[in-house]
This record gives sequence, C-alpha cells and structure tokens, in this order.
Amino acid sequence: MSEIIVESLSHVYSVGTPFQKTAIENISLRIPQGQFVGLLGHTGSGKSTFVQHLNALLAPTSGKVLVGGTDINRDKKARRDVKWQVGLVFQYPEYQLFEETVFADIAFGPKNMGLKKEEIEERVREAAGFVGVEEDLFQRSPLELSGGQKRRVAIAGVIAMRPGVLILDEPTAGLDPAGCRQIMDNIRQYRAGTGATVIIVSHNMDDAARLTERLIVFDHGHVAMDGSPEEIFSQPEKLISIGLAVPQSTALAMALREKGLDLDGAVFTHEQLIAAVRKLKEVGAC
Repeated sequence: MSEIIVESLSHVYSVGTPFQKTAIENISLRIPQGQFVGLLGHTGSGKSTFVQHLNALLAPTSGKVLVGGTDINRDKKARRDVKWQVGLVFQYPEYQLFEETVFADIAFGPKNMGLKKEEIEERVREAAGFVGVEEDLFQRSPLELSGGQKRRVAIAGVIAMRPGVLILDEPTAGLDPAGCRQIMDNIRQYRAGTGATVIIVSHNMDDAARLTERLIVFDHGHVAMDGSPEEIFSQPEKLISIGLAVPQSTALAMALREKGLDLDGAVFTHEQLIAAVRKLKEVGAC
C-alpha cells in the first residue's frame, strides 16, 4: 500500500538569506491508495514544491511525509526507495529524454532498479501500451518524435517502474486539444488498470472536473480548499477570488443563472450542463 500521509509540512527556500521564502506552510493531509487527485492553484501557490516532497526530491524544513507508513526522509535508504514507489513526471518531461532510442529511454528506470533483462522488456512494453507508444517506435531516437509522442515516452519511462503513486506536473502543457485529451485518457487508463494513486498538478479546470475524484486547492503555500469536484466547483466565487478560473461549463452555468435561469445542482462538466438545460426545458423554464 502507498497511502500518503503529510504531517505539518513546511518548506522554506534560501533560509537565512535576503531571498528567504516560505513556499508551503503547515500542510497536513492524507491521500488514500488509489485516489485520483487534482492539485490546483495559481503560479507560485506551492503546488510543485509540495509534490516534490512526496518522493523526497525536496526535504521538509519541518514536518513529515509518510508513504506506506514509512517516513521517507528517515534515512538515505528510505529516500532512495521512495523513488520507486512514487513516480514524478515533471512539466515538459520530453526535455529530459536523453537515451539513443525510445526503448532505452523507457527502460532507464527499470534498469536502475536492477531488474533482469526479461522483466525490463516486459515493463517497457507494458508502459508503452498504457500511454499509446507503438512498438515500431522503439528503435527510433526520441528526438525524431512529435511533441505528443515525446510526452508519452517520458511518462512511460516513469510508469515502467510501476510506482504505486504517479504524480504528473502539468502533463498537458503545450499540447494541442487532441493531444491533451489523449494524454489524460492514457493516464486514466493507467490508473484503472493498476489501481495506482494518481496526482495531477494542473491549471486545466476542465480536465480536473472530468477526471479527478478529489481536488486540493493551494493558495499562498496553504491548502485553501479540499473536496470532491462537486464540492469545489459549487463555490466558483471562492475559486475566482483565489485567482483561478472555473470549468467552461461552470462559467456558462453562472452566466445563465445571472440571466435568471434556475439551473439545478452543481455544474462543472459538459454532460452536467446539458442535463441541467434539458431539465429546464422539460419544465418549461426556458
């Protein structure tokens, strides 16, 4: 089990210098195994700093992070072992591709885990399948691929380690709408097929509304909101006051309500908006 428990976590950059800055402060929360979580917040709100603590890439200034009941900063071995349990895909991960072939890039993590050749090959094919990388690309250079293909190869390289927790920082940044949807659908399929915990840092409210089951909203280094998409997006004014957008469907529902149309319930997906408008038509309200 890879349940994550965060206890009073704080991180201060450049301590004792004129540039000292508190990035996150006194954060406590629990993420159960298998949950699909979206982390929302404006630039500089602490999201990326927070996720870098979940696999010991950053050490806390104070507080603890436990994964599967183990304090991941307890010692050097714990910090090393958590890298296999918690996979982190950075924003624009394609810039981190460096091997000569696609196969070698996906295999890099499993090789460093000390696995046998047969298991490495099995994991590479499994990970490539999850993200839609065709095997006829295996011997090509990653530099020859399209932007979307590079993104999938980079994600496959993390998935190949079979982490119990997969964290992705803005996984669709810079992609066209079709590429965004394909990447997000690949991630959803991976989670459904493995039962892994998935944590996505995103500015895309529509993806957050469509895919996640829990949203954690950061604001100036603190958790400002934490709940289901329905709970979070039923408070659009609070999100806007924090400096965030709302899903397109929520924005349209707000505009319709301002025009006097009494849409029922929380609206944060296209399907919910269509259902709410149809219900109004059925009762003759529009």
